[in-house]
Amino acid sequence: MAVRATKLAGDELNARGKTLREHIIRMTTAAGSGHPSSSLSAVEVVNALFFGGFLKYDPRRPDDPDRDRFILSKGHAVPVLYAAMAEAGFFPVEEIMTLRKLGSPLEGHPNLKRLPGIEASTGSLGQGLSIGLGQALGLRLDRRGSRVFVMCGDGEMEEGQVWEAIAAAHKYRVANLTLIVDQNGYQQTGATKDVLDLTPFAEKIAAFGWHTQTINGNDQDEVVAALEQAVQVSDGPAAIVSKTKKGFGILPILEATGDSNYHGKPLSKELAEKALAYLAAT
Repeated sequence: MAVRATKLAGDELNARGKTLREHIIRMTTAAGSGHPSSSLSAVEVVNALFFGGFLKYDPRRPDDPDRDRFILSKGHAVPVLYAAMAEAGFFPVEEIMTLRKLGSPLEGHPNLKRLPGIEASTGSLGQGLSIGLGQALGLRLDRRGSRVFVMCGDGEMEEGQVWEAIAAAHKYRVANLTLIVDQNGYQQTGATKDVLDLTPFAEKIAAFGWHTQTINGNDQDEVVAALEQAVQVSDGPAAIVSKTKKGFGILPILEATGDSNYHGKPLSKELAEKALAYLAAT
């Protein structure tokens, strides 16, 4: 059975993105842990993939062999993936509030053994692109027209395994593979420019033979246009360097606390209420 992509556009797609942000805030605050700001930076890309017509899937048959695959290599940002999956119908929306609860399949990092629709167990950074490359090669061997999309963080790009996968993907001309780098400027121990500055990413990835673009990854229209261009590439892998801001959508609320990074900590109930009110008003 063929799978189809959900396609929203314009105001409908933007509204869905706002809903994803609301889910991220609510579930991480209820959990009392997690990575809301790292999830918020990736909303526009995940929103476009799931609801902008790019990712083919059937929530009733999450193992459909003809589906496209999305691998969130920066697995700590899984709230954005759970939010999208819930809205897409993989599980009831109310279950997002069980994030990180004992017995819940919505673990702190994606676990393919626990939740149908998860394509790779990630969280040990640097592995997702290698997994995606293997899946893309397998799909090509099976003569399926499916695509694989992988999102890595910019701190994660410091891992050598990522660059080995980049080199191998070019060698094998894997045209059904798209890498998105969520360049939000921070990693666990600080700003990426201070830890290990690998920018500019696009030029480095292009040097390995990839088709590359650099965009404002928090502009929904730019994200859609970049994905439209990436999926047209037919002679090798494509990469999108998505420049984003952690906590995008509620940045003024976070900045008022004196911490715009907000890495690895949820919003308090009071702060979450302010963030949700801000989202509703914008």
